[in-house]
Amino acid sequence: MMEEYFDLVNEEGVVVGRASRNECHGNPALIHQAVHVAVFDNRGRLFLQKRSPNKDIQPGKWDTSVGGHLQPGESAEAGARREMLEELGIAPPMLERGYHYLWRSEVETEYITTFFTRHSGPFRLQREEIDEGTFWEPEDVLQPRNDHLFTPQFRHERSRILAWYEQHTSSLVD
Repeated sequence: MMEEYFDLVNEEGVVVGRASRNECHGNPALIHQAVHVAVFDNRGRLFLQKRSPNKDIQPGKWDTSVGGHLQPGESAEAGARREMLEELGIAPPMLERGYHYLWRSEVETEYITTFFTRHSGPFRLQREEIDEGTFWEPEDVLQPRNDHLFTPQFRHERSRILAWYEQHTSSLVD
């Protein structure tokens, strides 16, 4: 398999270089880009994916609806659309850019751009990446008793996702 490469960015998201996936996932000083898409249904429930047990980071944990790294030179919106097609088998007519932030862990640093859309399925899950997926009620996403089910990154972002959705729900269309 060919080595995967990512653009490196500074804390403002400006491209400053390139490094391999292995380098990025072993050196938190190398900031690389990722996208998330929060998919809500018409009832205001958030779709979450359960990561495949074969994933190298956080296997078997529930995570954001869609997430992935950008390919070199790819825009955040193009990456979000590509990831939605790959992971959920859908091409949403509308994606709304929400916000961006830096996620730092002991193994990596990501410059994440989060998008929002509304879609009630059905979805065609990418089995190599996703073990299962389901819609969650917002109150269940926020329940501390469920914290062990979620990736640390999703736990960090979940309140922000739900707050953004509450403020912008009228702008999202199917």
